[in-house]
Amino acid sequence: MGYPLLTTLLLGLIAGWLATKIVGGTGGIIRNLIIGLVGALVGHWIFGAVGIWVGGPFITSFLAAVFGGVVVIIVGRFLGR
Repeated sequence: MGYPLLTTLLLGLIAGWLATKIVGGTGGIIRNLIIGLVGALVGHWIFGAVGIWVGGPFITSFLAAVFGGVVVIIVGRFLGR
């Protein structure tokens, strides 16, 4: 039971870090983890609504998390103004 949670957290951390690098900016481990996990929810919702499926479920999930992370950062910056 611990491995799926650990894998999810690790992928969320990587996705958040990658999204931060794509959009530009800085962030610590906790910020990147939150961006990655929230971004995964947003990305999966967007990918599901549009019907995007890339490769297998792992690749699609990771790309959705990164894409969602980028969306979360951009929306957060917009609302922060």
